[in-house]
Amino acid sequence: MKKTLSVVIVAGLVLTGCSSSWNPVNWFGQSESVPVNADPNATGATNPLIPARRASIFRSNTAELYLGSPIETISELLIERRPGGAIIRVTGTANRAGPFEVRLIPDETQTDGDTLAYTMNALQSAGPVNVDADARSVTAAVWLTEQELFGIREVRVAGRSNVLVSRR
Repeated sequence: MKKTLSVVIVAGLVLTGCSSSWNPVNWFGQSESVPVNADPNATGATNPLIPARRASIFRSNTAELYLGSPIETISELLIERRPGGAIIRVTGTANRAGPFEVRLIPDETQTDGDTLAYTMNALQSAGPVNVDADARSVTAAVWLTEQELFGIREVRVAGRSNVLVSRR
């Protein structure tokens, strides 16, 4: 019994260390390129349970225009790992009291293959400037899946006066 158990354990350790097709870690390692069908309706890729949008007099057909400006200072950048991805949570301090509609806007000019870049924006009312920092503090978050995070080594969030960076 001890002899067969030790043989099984040694064989398992040897197989996990090699790069053969017997290693379960390597079963999905190789990939190949296949052509993509340009028409999603031809393959039935649309979800039949989601109704198609129709024109309505109650809904505007134009895209929403967001007029937020960058937050003054980014004070905290946290990347919280969760099953299936991660949450990027950013806390910043506005230069005036009363910021609202806070968003993390992707910054395409700073984003490259291994870097995600965001700008923290908010709409700001004409409130008082010299108010406690807690009244001016805002938080925004973005959920990213593991597929979106694949290959990302750095997350950068910019405000008006500083940039916070988190690296792997």
